[in-house]
Amino acid sequence: MNLKGWEIPLILLIVLLLFGGKKLPEMARGLGRSLRIFKSETQAMKDDAPSTTPVEATQEPQAIQPPAPEPAAPPADPAGPVNP
Repeated sequence: MNLKGWEIPLILLIVLLLFGGKKLPEMARGLGRSLRIFKSETQAMKDDAPSTTPVEATQEPQAIQPPAPEPAAPPADPAGPVNP
């Protein structure tokens, strides 16, 4: 979304007409408080998160190897047992 130079004052004028001059400072103050709280909470979440060591962060997970197949039984003689 590219705003041209004349579009920004037009949007500000419409906002001023919709909310009035007395409401705008209150809304800006509330927005500032909300952003400050959000910033402090995200910082607290980063501080509470367990830190990883550089070795853990660079190691790639090892692939799980499938179990080795069991050795095949010797082929059965289709003619059956031979009587000498």
